[in-house]
Amino acid sequence: MEVTKAVIPAAGFGTRFLPVTKAQPKEMMPVLDKPTIQYVVEEAIAAGIEDILIITGRGKQAIERHFDKSYELEEALEAAGKTDRLNRVEEIADLGDIHYVRQKEREGLGDAVRYAEKHVGENPFALLLGDTIIESDTPCTQTLIEHAEAHDVSTLSLERVPWAQVSSYGVADADIDDDTDLTDESFPVSDFIEKPAREDAPSNLAITGRYIFTAEIFDALDATEKGVGGELQLTDAIRKLTDIRGVELTGDRYDIGTIPSWLRANIEMSLQYDDGEMNAAVEEFLQERFR
Repeated sequence: MEVTKAVIPAAGFGTRFLPVTKAQPKEMMPVLDKPTIQYVVEEAIAAGIEDILIITGRGKQAIERHFDKSYELEEALEAAGKTDRLNRVEEIADLGDIHYVRQKEREGLGDAVRYAEKHVGENPFALLLGDTIIESDTPCTQTLIEHAEAHDVSTLSLERVPWAQVSSYGVADADIDDDTDLTDESFPVSDFIEKPAREDAPSNLAITGRYIFTAEIFDALDATEKGVGGELQLTDAIRKLTDIRGVELTGDRYDIGTIPSWLRANIEMSLQYDDGEMNAAVEEFLQERFR
């Protein structure tokens, strides 16, 4: 088993960000000085994957334009002697071999993943949600690949969330105690429950938006009925897989799914940003605002 392809779904409406997402894809919402989806693509590249398929939809052309070469802009930056900015713009177009396919009907994440079958064929692939940033010393996707290739099964990244929040996630059923040290370990997962009530949750290990799938996922999707909201739920298909393992997330996860979480990502990441100027500006503002 060798993972060489990545799939990034980015076809949703992003209704929680309206009206800004009326004309701009949610995945293009900026976090610091880059759109969210660029962080996701860079994670796949850092994990050693250069063949990337982005699942888009109507009104998502800005994503393709962002990763395309911009001759006029590059010429203007070069003429102005803005070498640093020119280099950053050129690097975007050279990130990897990026392909696109359009999801014709928005019928859920599971349906979006089905559009990747022709591109990945019988090969295993990484799935990275286009609105989730994960910052860690070792790319989350790289860690998943290592465990998936070692065990030759589909593998998911999981994160311990507060018990009060389990009803917002797909939650893993695994025979693990709350205090079990899972550092650098993977473990079998027997089932998943989508957005359980607190009293029904088998654990507080939640799906985080990073997966490695074998081609078995496509058969599972074909055998899955539409669920909540009339959409094809990826979690329902995952439950049909023969074997699956989980890896507990290390690092920081930023779900750019709501305005509060997007604001939090900008603030927290700016405080960690190692350029001095941005870090200092945000720290100064916070100190002035809350002293």
